[in-house]
Amino acid sequence: MQTKGVLFDFSGTLFRSEPVAAWLRAALDARGTAVGPAEFEQCVRRLTAAGALPGGPRPERVPSELAAAWAGRDSSAELHREAYTGLARRAGLPDPALGDALYDRHMSPGAWQPYPDAAEVLRGLRLSGVAVGVVSNIGWDLRPVFRAHGLDELVDAYVLSYEHGVHKPDPRLFRTACTLLGHDPAEVVMVGDDRRADGGAAALGCDVRFVDPLPVAERPDGLRALGLPGADGGTPGGHGS
Repeated sequence: MQTKGVLFDFSGTLFRSEPVAAWLRAALDARGTAVGPAEFEQCVRRLTAAGALPGGPRPERVPSELAAAWAGRDSSAELHREAYTGLARRAGLPDPALGDALYDRHMSPGAWQPYPDAAEVLRGLRLSGVAVGVVSNIGWDLRPVFRAHGLDELVDAYVLSYEHGVHKPDPRLFRTACTLLGHDPAEVVMVGDDRRADGGAAALGCDVRFVDPLPVAERPDGLRALGLPGADGGTPGGHGS
């Protein structure tokens, strides 16, 4: 069947968040907080273990008092902030206000970098007449990230979990995205990096393809290698899936 629409996950698929060290440095600089090299490295290790960076390493352990917020983090903006700022505050930071500063930093366009082939693949889909959607488990509006990196004009619809109160792998999120693109799920490909969350699209009949959420420098052509329509430069009408 001809591919008429492609849905993409955000973090680890089209974009990758900055490393924990860069994230912490940006937040410290924004607040004018100075720490020595040894303390900085200790904070990086504790934040990494805590899983406090959205889109970064997962927590080694979620404190019981944050369990409810963590479970519902992608269904509510309030719970998303509560979960991640709570994890950050338990990392022994030198400045109590850094929890919120770190959370604010991770939402900024500068904290995200598109994969090297993201623009090329999205542009190829546009030239091939294939509709594009972004389906993300997230607690904040990622549209400014796409705008800042010049990719917003290549996306037809965004379906963000916190705006709908459900998160992947719930098929309702994928169904909403297919409806917005105006295509039957059997005509749509879902591209993601999480086999459980993104694999939920298969329940609707979508073809699902996966990439490895490697650092940006280590994955130059993971999207291009999927064989999506337009990978050859934008042949009108797309290819079969």
